[in-house]
Amino acid sequence: MNWALIAHLTGRGHEVDILLTRPRLPRPLTRLPGNVGVSGPRLWRAGSWVMAAEPRAALAGLARAILPSRAIRDMRRASGGADAVLGAFPTAAQAAWCGERIAASRPDAILIDTIFRAPVLDHPGLAGIPSALIAHDVFHRRHAALRLAGYRVEPPVLTRQDEAELLGKANALVAIQEAEAELLRDLCPGLPVISAPMPAIPCPRPEPVERDKRRLVFVGSDSLPNLDGLNWFLAEIWPLLALHRSGITLDLVGDSGMVLGGLPEGVHRLGRQPDLAEPLHQAALAIAPLRVGSGLKIKLLDYARHGLWTVATPPSLEGFAPDPAAPFIRGEGAVDFAEAILAALDDPPGEAAALDYITRHYGPDTVFAPLCELLDA
Repeated sequence: MNWALIAHLTGRGHEVDILLTRPRLPRPLTRLPGNVGVSGPRLWRAGSWVMAAEPRAALAGLARAILPSRAIRDMRRASGGADAVLGAFPTAAQAAWCGERIAASRPDAILIDTIFRAPVLDHPGLAGIPSALIAHDVFHRRHAALRLAGYRVEPPVLTRQDEAELLGKANALVAIQEAEAELLRDLCPGLPVISAPMPAIPCPRPEPVERDKRRLVFVGSDSLPNLDGLNWFLAEIWPLLALHRSGITLDLVGDSGMVLGGLPEGVHRLGRQPDLAEPLHQAALAIAPLRVGSGLKIKLLDYARHGLWTVATPPSLEGFAPDPAAPFIRGEGAVDFAEAILAALDDPPGEAAALDYITRHYGPDTVFAPLCELLDA
């Protein structure tokens, strides 16, 4: 969402500078768009390329580039670390570095990425500069759900009051979906709260490409909610499908399939794909079997913008724009989920409805309009 928002703002003529609170990059040497300024403590930049100047951060970037995320998580667990990392706060020095540079440049507005960067707003030099915090999630709820499921979480403690105090450092809050906007209003009743979901652009199926009427697809990382949902689907739902539909297949796109153990017949690991259009245009139906989680399940927008309908559990459907023509089919328990898939394969829903849903509710101009109005004001 952040890059989509930055592209939208620069397209409207705004100048955007990015400050990274920590020298954490996806790769040791990372190329960023040339139309935005990027800086941060312990970072080197040459043109559009940036790299961490801190050896430990550089080695971590190298590990992220060459190792599967499951291997990194296993290493973290073996050293006594957490099963899931929701975010990490900057050190006092890192927050001060960012605060000083913002104070020196005096921008028209400050956009803060999640509560984990909110401490930057404590800098006294930022008084009088309007700020909006993009929440992305209601983190204390996700923290509680993961802890309840038995996982070790980083940070180890994150209460409702903790989150309210961090949110309260900003002048306005931006939720990723309307249901969470209501939760943020309850947390911080004195702050304006707007909703700005992830945008999506329709990608219709090319006419020569045909959908396979027995082919399902799931796209996802190897995050704990994805793996939990897939394990449940493969253990309880897949046997029902295989029993009633010969030749049915499931493509697992992304890291999720690469870290699972032995897979049943008909389930294929595709790994990371440079372009999701091919697997999504060839499938007949997508699945979203998540049992825990919050935020907006962006994968469902990707499915819909490719004309694909999704059979989804109730937690997967939280926060989407209400619409009787929404391209989602609800599946409660294992039997209900399997029956919904079989019914949709027998009577495929229309692709046009999925594309129309995206156009009506998730175009960039539509989703970012409230935030742009806030910034213009």
